[in-house]
Parts: sequence; structure tokens; C-alpha cells
Amino acid sequence: MTDDDAPRTPAPRRRGRPARTEAGSGPGARERILGAARAEFAEHGYDKASIRGIAKAAGVDPALVHHYFGPKEQIFAAAVEVTMTPALGAPDTVAEGDPEGAGERLTRFFLGIWEDPVTREPLLAVLRSAVANRTAAAVFRDLVATRLMARVAGHLEGPDTRLRSELAAAQLVGVVMMRHVIGLEPLASADLEEIVAATAPVVQHHLRAGD
Repeated sequence: MTDDDAPRTPAPRRRGRPARTEAGSGPGARERILGAARAEFAEHGYDKASIRGIAKAAGVDPALVHHYFGPKEQIFAAAVEVTMTPALGAPDTVAEGDPEGAGERLTRFFLGIWEDPVTREPLLAVLRSAVANRTAAAVFRDLVATRLMARVAGHLEGPDTRLRSELAAAQLVGVVMMRHVIGLEPLASADLEEIVAATAPVVQHHLRAGD
């Protein structure tokens, strides 16, 4: 029997973590992970969501989640940023048009996002996580401060622009909390136009110096 005829020993099976090609990596892997993360955080909140659960939902190895996003708070930040995308146009509504109508434009734009169930439900999930967990709150706060309030403040004139932009945001977020999270009546079932009419002047007061 020659060496060529001798029976070959099967190659030993590899142990340990699967190779990236075996763990669902490839084109679209990052997007699948991010989509799974958004769903996981929305369903379970920040505390109960896990890297392992996100990886399982995305069909990848947990190591790949860490590879693309790092620890849990970083993938939460990425998921929040995607979820917040509809709201990131708020600063532009302040800059465009008559400054005297900025309060109404911002109020209508911001509250309108929460009236649409498609955009409201993911935002509510983020808001609940931020209220319930300090790490999630810090992530949410940093994103809102840098991507929203700093940009709004940049379009304002006069003193204390950052404080005034945050006071305007506090007014709007307070309405959202009472209407959609707590469900306080009659606010919860009031017509949107009625709410805009009552809220916009207060927002305008904060946006316009000297009002």
C-alpha cells in the first residue's frame, strides 16, 4: 500500500468561537445587528437586553457584535441614534422661516413625530430605558445634548442660548411624557392642534431672547 492509498485521518474539528464567516458575518451583518439591537432594546429595555440576545436575533456570534459596536452602552447609543433620526431635523425647523414662528414650527414638528405610531413606539422605548437606567440615561442625554440642543442653540440669538434651548426641550418632552407615557387626561386625548396652540407660545418664549 502506498502512502497515497493509506486511509486519511479526518481533520480535527475546530473548537472555540466560530469563525466570522461561520457566524453570520458578511454583507449586511452590521445592519442586521443594529436592527436586532433596536428590537431587543425596544422589547426588553436597556437592563434586560443583552449582547447575546442581540447576536442571536441577528444570527451572528456575540463576538461580532463587540467587533462592530463594542460594549452594550455603545450599541445602545448606535440604536438610539437611528431611532432618534426623525427628531434630528428639529434644529432645522428653528432656522428656517420667520423667527417669530420658530416656536410653533418646532412644537408642531416635535409633537408630530410622537403622533405617528411608526416613529412614536421606538422613541417611547428609548425614553423608558433612559428613565429606568442611569447608563441609558447618560447615553440618551449625550445624544440629545450634542445632536439636538447644541444645534438648536446655535440658531438662537441673545444670552444663555443653550439654557433656553433646553428649557424649550423640557416643555416639549414634558408634554410628550404626560400625553404618551403617563396618559394624563384630558391631555392624552386632546386634539394635537389644541396642544400646539397652548404649547407653542411657551416654546417661543424660550427660543426668542427678550420675549
